[in-house]
Amino acid sequence: MAKLLLILWLEKIINIMKKLTTIILLGFFAISAMSQSTSVKIETTKGNITVMLYDETPVHRDNFVKLAESGFYEGLLFHRVISSFMIQGGDPQSKDAPSGKTLGNGGPGYTLPAEIVPKYFHKKGALAAARTGDAGNPQRRSSGSQFYIVQGKKYTDMQLDSMEKQLFTEFTKEQRDAYVEVGGVPHLDAQYTVFGEVTEGLNIVDAIGSVVTGKNDRPEEDVKIIKMTVIK
Repeated sequence: MAKLLLILWLEKIINIMKKLTTIILLGFFAISAMSQSTSVKIETTKGNITVMLYDETPVHRDNFVKLAESGFYEGLLFHRVISSFMIQGGDPQSKDAPSGKTLGNGGPGYTLPAEIVPKYFHKKGALAAARTGDAGNPQRRSSGSQFYIVQGKKYTDMQLDSMEKQLFTEFTKEQRDAYVEVGGVPHLDAQYTVFGEVTEGLNIVDAIGSVVTGKNDRPEEDVKIIKMTVIK
């Protein structure tokens, strides 16, 4: 009888421990989700894209939120689109820009310090800040408003091996898995600030990435940002 009671008691303790473990894990996942607490819905003429902003890049996060809330991006174009590479927008000069106008040099009048975090790389759906080249911008400061979303393409392990030799770098397992399974743009890693990623609407990124483009990679039919909504 005593042995049976002991067994029942042990089973009860085990069940309690399992429940506690589940509660702890749920709490951990909730905290992890809260750590990236700000998202922005980008409504475009091709559909909606939702991006999550990284807390580890606070300057870029806060600036993007500020511009989105102020209506800065409303009516601006995705003025540069390169299929299997990226879609770029955020140039204030693109609002109501006539066909053929050269775009890509506009901004809010300031740049941002680079916040290049190694664990955030150019996988498909990465949100990153555009910038001018290293020759005139050795600190790799970001445009104050222009951003791009990676469409990219998939790579084989052999291609990544070759790229490592060319770039004198070594991809992490996470990078390799992402570039093989979902794709991206590996050669941009550690060169530009990645400050978020797409959580909904990768199909819209693909749709924009597939439009017909003309001079300077500008879409022949304008793709506009209708509005941005910050979700906290």
